[in-house]
Amino acid sequence: MNFKYLFLIALIGLSVFVAGCTGAKDSNITGDAVAVDAKSSDVQKLEIIHFHGTHQCYSCITVGDYAEETVNTYFADEVKSGKITFAHINAELPENQELVKKYGVTSASLWLGVYSKNGSFSAEQNTNVWYKIDNKETYMTYLKGVIEQKLAGN
Repeated sequence: MNFKYLFLIALIGLSVFVAGCTGAKDSNITGDAVAVDAKSSDVQKLEIIHFHGTHQCYSCITVGDYAEETVNTYFADEVKSGKITFAHINAELPENQELVKKYGVTSASLWLGVYSKNGSFSAEQNTNVWYKIDNKETYMTYLKGVIEQKLAGN
């Protein structure tokens, strides 16, 4: 087989894999949190949402599974009281488009939405979790700290 064709097939395969993994047109992989709205120090509720596509790669699944385990392990009382909610949301489904727009989702991602007692809402994507999926304990410790900061209004 000609080297050019082999290269082309590999490139197409990689493109299909990446498109299936992100499930979207755009991606923010800077490692920085992206603020959408003003923050509040008077937290009423914290939504933690793992947005994903229909076809998920190992990394996408792991980001969501570790996030859910972190919430259930360290924040069971807050989940029980309704102060924290967690969800896996398929961002490609039509019935989820309103939530996708509300958060500004462009790819597979983990978002934290903060509702304050004064009625304001802010959403922040956490891209750092992607760099921690190779170590579950490190991931969970990191996300636990992020959630604690959000609950404290930071």
